[in-house]
Amino acid sequence: MAHSTVSQFSVAVPTGNDVSLRRSVFKRNIVSFGNKSWASNLSFDLKSRNAQKSNQYIVCMSVQQASKSKVGVSPLELEAEKEPPLNLFKPKEPYTATIVSVERLVGPKAPGETCHIVIDHGGNVPYWEGQSYGVIPPGENPKKPGSPHNVRLYSIASTRYGDSFDGKTASLCVRRAVYYDPETGKEDPSKSGICSNFLCNSKPGDKVQITGPSGKIMLLPEDNPNANHIMIATGTGVAPFRGYLRRMFMEDVTFKFRGLAWLFLGVANSDSLLYDEEFSKYLEDYPDQFRYDRALSREQKNKSGGKMYVQDKIEEYSDEIFKLLDEGAHIYFCGLRGMMPGIQDTLKRVAEQRGENWDEKLSQLKKNKQWHVEVY
Repeated sequence: MAHSTVSQFSVAVPTGNDVSLRRSVFKRNIVSFGNKSWASNLSFDLKSRNAQKSNQYIVCMSVQQASKSKVGVSPLELEAEKEPPLNLFKPKEPYTATIVSVERLVGPKAPGETCHIVIDHGGNVPYWEGQSYGVIPPGENPKKPGSPHNVRLYSIASTRYGDSFDGKTASLCVRRAVYYDPETGKEDPSKSGICSNFLCNSKPGDKVQITGPSGKIMLLPEDNPNANHIMIATGTGVAPFRGYLRRMFMEDVTFKFRGLAWLFLGVANSDSLLYDEEFSKYLEDYPDQFRYDRALSREQKNKSGGKMYVQDKIEEYSDEIFKLLDEGAHIYFCGLRGMMPGIQDTLKRVAEQRGENWDEKLSQLKKNKQWHVEVY
């Protein structure tokens, strides 16, 4: 996606403790936040070619939302349900939603492109943090002429209230899938990911067919607000954790989090970091409740002099991690399927060094519902 402009907006930040922020959007270069008093302007760059469009809403999803004063949300009925919504819309009868905005999340030195995509579902496809939407790209399935494409699942990167806090949008974190010919080194568009490119190329107002929501394994357990949560992500696998953290630290909801949230994020380099400003703000505002460790494989070295991966960070903090697990912490893994063997090997090695049997420990973690994995 080409980006021809960098537009500067001024964003006001809430002050005081009683803040009720219903909507946080830009329209025609004007920031509208209801009737509350605001102070202390911060500059906010929106690196998006779409920022030129005068009638487009661009959801403020950055550091300005992550303020110490919690944000008011609506409708609060979304807190009332005892069970998560599941499969409200199926592949044969998907819901037609609308693209609100598409923003490039990564810097120029990131390998590949990752986009933050906000979708308006009108409140008709509610979901909980940790669930996924299915997306059916337009066109017909080349393997089944006359039939639509298969559903692609994407972890939702927002809370149930969405980035505009009104329960009407959902956000996806999507990496554009491209294929390079190993002989020529050139991109082969015929083998590009159909759905990821459709989403990353979409424009405000475009329609998108969605199914779901689906999934229960990554739901955030809220029965114990004092519980600790260890989140391990590679790349776009950070999506569900962004939702968790917004619920824990940003929104004024019935869930009053009092535990520790610890995020490990593995990406290629600094330009590949996703939602880094948002996470850094939590670190500043909640230093006793949030820890954030980055593994930058192309910029950092592990203790053996090799590339730094998330499993190296896990090993570095293994004593604390194992102690937290023994005390009942939940541990989550989300990202590419290839991340798990290296992580499992590291955990097994660490366990053995501690005189523990990893297979038995893993079995117990699963039995206690402390172990949550979603890989793709």
